[in-house]
Amino acid sequence: MSAMSISSMSGLVSVLLAAGLVACASAPPPAPVTVALTDATPTAMVVAIRAAGQGNDELAVQPLRDTRVEDLREAARQHEHARRYAQAAQSLDDAIAIVADDPMLLQERAEVAVLTQDYAMAATLAERAFALGSQVGPLCRRHWKTIEQARLKSGDAAAAAAAGQRIDVCTVAAPNRF
Repeated sequence: MSAMSISSMSGLVSVLLAAGLVACASAPPPAPVTVALTDATPTAMVVAIRAAGQGNDELAVQPLRDTRVEDLREAARQHEHARRYAQAAQSLDDAIAIVADDPMLLQERAEVAVLTQDYAMAATLAERAFALGSQVGPLCRRHWKTIEQARLKSGDAAAAAAAGQRIDVCTVAAPNRF
């Protein structure tokens, strides 16, 4: 090889290396990896959500319900028990089509969203249910526990902690009866 061709080759290599570095520098960064802050199963999460709503020594308002809605809720419970979560979701969606602003229906649908691992939908439904509901009592705690669990699965520690702090604020003692 001649001296001219070696210098031409090293110049070409330099140009190619520079072009490669420019291409790497302009490439978009890799998408962030979501790391769940909990390894709880969806079923365990729903058990925790429903447990947050337990308590019999406080005021809890239960509205009268349309019989069609009650039939759909019962169908959803049966589907959930049989682990047919898509059918449970459909039954609850049908009930919500009848009574769109029912916090209990929205919460139940949020819990089925957890079971199907749709945590973004679960949080959205629980937030909507909270906004429409009484904002105190057992159902309120279930809303915030759902939001907390969804945030844990999304890896958002600060939002999960904030939701967790809201759970206790929902508890209001029943009035004294004389």
